[in-house]
Amino acid sequence: MNIIDVIEKEQMKKAIQLFSVGDQVDVSVKIVEGDKERIQVFSGVVIARNGGGLKETFTVRRIVQGEGVERVFPVHSPKIVDIKVIKSGKVRRAKLYYMRKRTSKGIRLQEKFDTTASKSVVTQSTKAQGVDK
Repeated sequence: MNIIDVIEKEQMKKAIQLFSVGDQVDVSVKIVEGDKERIQVFSGVVIARNGGGLKETFTVRRIVQGEGVERVFPVHSPKIVDIKVIKSGKVRRAKLYYMRKRTSKGIRLQEKFDTTASKSVVTQSTKAQGVDK
């Protein structure tokens, strides 16, 4: 096994929340201000997922006072405390960049109803074996 692969495997989170493009999520981010730490929640719609492994990122978009705000988060960052899926959106695209041009009702996505609620967390060991819980 390559040395870089070993180091990356150590840095990856053991259990991550399953989410996909189109999902409404709450991302809890650890903010450091001086010697104090606090947790800030950024909620919005996942419009893209990029990369893989340790370098995997996702983009979350929300509307604040009529302006669109997008933020890119690394999935395996130690600053990401938690990712909660609020709603699953029914989409047919891998990237939802067309959402940037839409306003008010055009932003809404149809909700995807999942019958299996046990797909919430996948550990890296089961993902490496190709088995989803």
